Amino acid sequence: MKLKETKQLKLYNVIFPIWFLLFFPPVILVTLLGNFIIDSLVLLACFFLFKLAVEQKNFKEFYKACIVKVWLFGFLADIAGAAILFILGILGDSYGLPYDLISAINYDPFSNPVAVILICLAMLVAAAIIFVLNYKITFKEQIKEKSLRLKVAITIALVTMPWTFLLPTKWFYY
Repeated sequence: MKLKETKQLKLYNVIFPIWFLLFFPPVILVTLLGNFIIDSLVLLACFFLFKLAVEQKNFKEFYKACIVKVWLFGFLADIAGAAILFILGILGDSYGLPYDLISAINYDPFSNPVAVILICLAMLVAAAIIFVLNYKITFKEQIKEKSLRLKVAITIALVTMPWTFLLPTKWFYY
């Protein structure tokens, strides 16, 4: 009797990177709520830090006019940054990336300096999206002075960019 030959299957990505889990239910609800709270606090800080009360009637009106857009644009930007990391993690082999780099992107960024650079680039892409959408859309009617709008949009982009991308997944699985 002849035994069948079996192919060896390697499962490198059985454990998802922590940043990827942010987009799965029910974790996505926690992520959305957390982003909303952070965006609200940053809007409040920007309102007082940049003295927007001079230009705005009050914080409540400013907040109502801006929070949903700031929140949604931030989450869309996070998804764009995560998509970059997902593509590198899943298709890295076909791009000729070494396994240790792919593993570092997905599980422990600080084990490989190139992984830190790639993750920071994905974070900067997300921050750029946050900045552009908030500068050109969210605050266009709310903050008429361009230099002030620029400061607020940059602050929101830098503070709310997806810093969690740098968290090593190994902290949560080991």
